[in-house]
Amino acid sequence: MRVGVGSGNPVKVEATRRALSGGTDEFGADAAVEPCPVPSGVPEQPSGHGETRRGAENRAEATLAEGYDLGVGIEGGVAGGADGGLALVMWAVVTDGDRRGHGAGPSLALPADVAARVRDGEELGPVMDDVLGEENVAERRGAAGALTGGRVDRTDALRTAVAGALGPFVSPLY
Repeated sequence: MRVGVGSGNPVKVEATRRALSGGTDEFGADAAVEPCPVPSGVPEQPSGHGETRRGAENRAEATLAEGYDLGVGIEGGVAGGADGGLALVMWAVVTDGDRRGHGAGPSLALPADVAARVRDGEELGPVMDDVLGEENVAERRGAAGALTGGRVDRTDALRTAVAGALGPFVSPLY
């Protein structure tokens, strides 16, 4: 089975590999997981669960159209959080053209100074790079890793979203 991940980000590809191999069934055991950079069709910094989920859906569909057996779309965004703040959110969509599954990763509150910069129009990835004094945080531990002191890194968080989206493909409950 050829599985396309609608991104060139190695963290998203690895999260998908881990989700496919993490079950008690054989689904995905022989899967070839490949990056397939496609546009999300949403702003670079998606806002709200709906827009973030739509970005994941668009990526999954565009990837499937490239000839894969399974298209996976993963999108991170920001949405209203507790106490009027902002939170990092993440969504994944998996489709084979007939079925579609949706899954969300953890929702993590953003520190007030980071949230203020995002509200002012900056993208979360570059803000985190600046705050942490690092480059390409999104391609390594991600904001999730920084916000949890390394207890949940970006790969783990996205793996959870993809695993949830795999539900209709791996569980007889659907």
